[in-house]
Amino acid sequence: MLQQVNGHSSGSDAHGGESLREDLQEFLGGEAPLHQLDDLTKVNPVTLETVLRCLQARYTADTFYTNAGCTLVALNPFKPIPQLYSPELMQEYHAAPQPQKLKPHIFTVGEQTYRSVKSLIEPVNQSVVVSGESGAGKTWTSRCLMKFYAVVAASPTSWENHKIAERIEQRILNSNPVMEAFGNACTLRNNNSSRFGKFIQLQLNRAQQMTGAAVQTYLLEKTRVACQASSERNFHIFYQICKGASADERLQWHLPEGAAFSWLPNPERTLEEDCFEVTREAMLLLGIDAPTQNNIFQALAGLLHLGNTRFADSENEAQPCPLMDDAECSVRTSASLLRLPEDALLETLRIRTIRAGRWQQVFRKPCSRAECDTRRDCLAKLVYARLFDWLVSVINSSICADPDSWTTFIGLLDVYGFESFPTNSLEQLCINYANEKLQQHFVAHYLRAQQEEYTAEGLEWSTVSYQDNQTCLDLIEGSPISICSLINEECRLNRPSSAAQLQTRIESSLAGSPCLGHNKLSREPSFIVVHYAGSVRYHTAGLVEKNKDPIPPELTRLLQQSQDPLLKVLFPADPEEKSQEEPSGQSRAPVLTVVSKFKASLEQLLQVLHSTTPHYIRCIKPNSQGRAQMFHQEEVLSQLEACGLVETIHISAAGFPIRVSHRNFLERYELLRRLCPGVAPSPHGPPLDEGRSEWSPHSEQATLQALLQDILHTLPALARAPAEATPAPVHCGRTKVFMTDSTLELLERGRAQVLEQCARCIQGGWRRHRGRKQERQRRAAVLLQAAVRSWLTRKHIQRLHAAATVIKRAWQEWRIRMAFLASKELDGVEEQHSSQVTCSPSSFPLPQAQTRLLGAVTRFWPLGLVLANAAVGARGFRRRLVVFACLPLPVGSLSSYTVQTAQEQAGVTSIRALPQGSIKFHCRKSPLRYADICPEPSPDTVTGFNQILLERHRLGHV
Repeated sequence: MLQQVNGHSSGSDAHGGESLREDLQEFLGGEAPLHQLDDLTKVNPVTLETVLRCLQARYTADTFYTNAGCTLVALNPFKPIPQLYSPELMQEYHAAPQPQKLKPHIFTVGEQTYRSVKSLIEPVNQSVVVSGESGAGKTWTSRCLMKFYAVVAASPTSWENHKIAERIEQRILNSNPVMEAFGNACTLRNNNSSRFGKFIQLQLNRAQQMTGAAVQTYLLEKTRVACQASSERNFHIFYQICKGASADERLQWHLPEGAAFSWLPNPERTLEEDCFEVTREAMLLLGIDAPTQNNIFQALAGLLHLGNTRFADSENEAQPCPLMDDAECSVRTSASLLRLPEDALLETLRIRTIRAGRWQQVFRKPCSRAECDTRRDCLAKLVYARLFDWLVSVINSSICADPDSWTTFIGLLDVYGFESFPTNSLEQLCINYANEKLQQHFVAHYLRAQQEEYTAEGLEWSTVSYQDNQTCLDLIEGSPISICSLINEECRLNRPSSAAQLQTRIESSLAGSPCLGHNKLSREPSFIVVHYAGSVRYHTAGLVEKNKDPIPPELTRLLQQSQDPLLKVLFPADPEEKSQEEPSGQSRAPVLTVVSKFKASLEQLLQVLHSTTPHYIRCIKPNSQGRAQMFHQEEVLSQLEACGLVETIHISAAGFPIRVSHRNFLERYELLRRLCPGVAPSPHGPPLDEGRSEWSPHSEQATLQALLQDILHTLPALARAPAEATPAPVHCGRTKVFMTDSTLELLERGRAQVLEQCARCIQGGWRRHRGRKQERQRRAAVLLQAAVRSWLTRKHIQRLHAAATVIKRAWQEWRIRMAFLASKELDGVEEQHSSQVTCSPSSFPLPQAQTRLLGAVTRFWPLGLVLANAAVGARGFRRRLVVFACLPLPVGSLSSYTVQTAQEQAGVTSIRALPQGSIKFHCRKSPLRYADICPEPSPDTVTGFNQILLERHRLGHV
């Protein structure tokens, strides 16, 4: 820091300070690296100047989205950029494994909320709060988010579900042009300013598919129907029907070309929103048919003609105010379009009905010119407000899902931006009050709650000073005395209220508030409120009357007499409503003011926001002229200061946005202990949900801390990737674990790794079980096949055996018959031979050698017969040698044995039939199987080839 010595700076310090400033200016002036910073928490140092320069550098480079910790800063480009919101880019952010690593975009916020609904840790509804000044781009941001959710949340599994999801998506998107046509208008700062607040609830089922939506609106600026500021316009729908109606519709609605209407200022301006066909098509897709649309536009045309009804001052107070010369036609046309009796319409506008006394006597009093104008404006505001509410109910009935069909929701809050005009009244007070509440919600939810939670959990934390707007909220809504309570009290007193008197009461009752300012130079009664976004001066004239929002009962009764089908729906004849509109003088019900209703609806909205996890998008307007590539540092700086963006960056840079309770952390990440080789994944101690009577809180906390430390010790092992040199910071508090987004990604990566290992183990076990089962099945199949083949083979062999048995039996029978026939033919020969054999031993004893020779002849005579009668081979003596060599005959004189062949003597005859001549023996194999085999050969039985051919001469001596 520079030190002053006698009014001058010391030389060395001054030189060092100048060099430091030069370095800082060089750093801040280098816009080349600044526009590459996607997060303002990376700007160093974090000051308004550096943040402003970074945003300006990115805006110049056509980069309009920048992160600021937990908040997304969106700069309005004021020019169309189709490629920035294309469906392909939506799918890219939706399919990205880590969308936060992509360039900052509203699709990043949308994807984070959509994935959070899927419940990484525990299911919590999500909400997106889009805030900013009027003209900063809140409506466009909400519209793009709805398109994104409609695209990514519509992924059905069947064709029927696809059709349902497509219809719901189309209806949700079609609700935007309808609500913008009837609820938006052109103001000094924005050509498409939302003149109402809306909270859109996108409903998702268990499969995270969009099943429906619901719209809740807040504080429609219905005074704009009858009163528009200079250079501003009425609601878009009035200009659409005047510019887009066909010739027949103009004739039907009495809207000729070039017609002038006092409630339709600046008709020559043509805006992008003046598209009548888009609104009509959207209404048709929402279920509003063409006849109903015609009734709506006819009623709106009737309101335009009603605005041309002007009254003149009455010369006699007892007489009603006369109409202007050109107003009679307007009254007649308006009554015709609204299908009201013309006389009843004029009487209601000019004569007031008063009920007084115990017997509720009715008095009729002519109204002054100002009262006639007020009653005319009140009639138009009443019709338009009922019509807007009816459209919202139709949209909800068209897009809202059954309560049993959805489980979670994503809320989109699009409210009015902070407003400060030359003339500010009750509407601006309510709008700025809502912005104050939302700013407090942001401060309470993120800034203050985060610091207090860090302190309560025992984390080392340096407190950051932030701007708290609780003092301003106490001024507006505090108890027992506040601006709202004083205005409501003036309404309950039921007395003529003076603007100066209201100003005096506010200044005297709330003089001690630092957020209440005074402007003594102002000629008009007013008071100043110092908001978080700046000071605004509110005029007290007409403030009480607007807060009362009186609706004369005779106006409601008049509209109930209408023959128009739409007005009959908007104003049904309800006796209860009639009794409420006409309370007795003794039991008067308390007046429900505009401020009271708005405050109640705002509290309900905040309860919904507190039950969700909020995400913030801060829309910044680069310039008030709405021009592209124009960056006004002063205007942007005031918006940055107003929204507390610098404090947000400070806390986000040093904070831990992810907070998980110990129990939930253990339930999800306890499996990471498998990564530690020294820690076994066995069950730990006693269960956390059972046995609490035996398990003290101290020991349970000690066990939890030990388990948490085991899990946290796995972070260095998980951070060994080349891209991560050191593990991300994480702190274990008393009841929660605090970590950054990078730590959560690291834990999720490790968890996915462990789950992958477990999945592989399960898959290996399953494959092993399946292989064993298949092997057992294969073996069983082989066994069954072998058994079947064996059975079939046995059956086949049995059939063959049976057939062979039959054949064998037949052959044996035939053989027996042949043997029997042969034996009969040989009976004579065998008897003669047996008699000779029987008597030879006694009468002619043979020598032993001759006995052996006879046995050999008996056994081997067929072989000798074959060799002796062979046609080829050895002849003569050599033939005899062969025969004797084959026959085991005793060695002796070969001349004593004679063999007579068939060639020498033809003496072979058949046993069965003696031939007439001699026959020759041909050595031919018998065609019969087993023909030359004798089953039981007998030594004394003559055998041979079929026992058919025999030699007549035997070997031996004659």
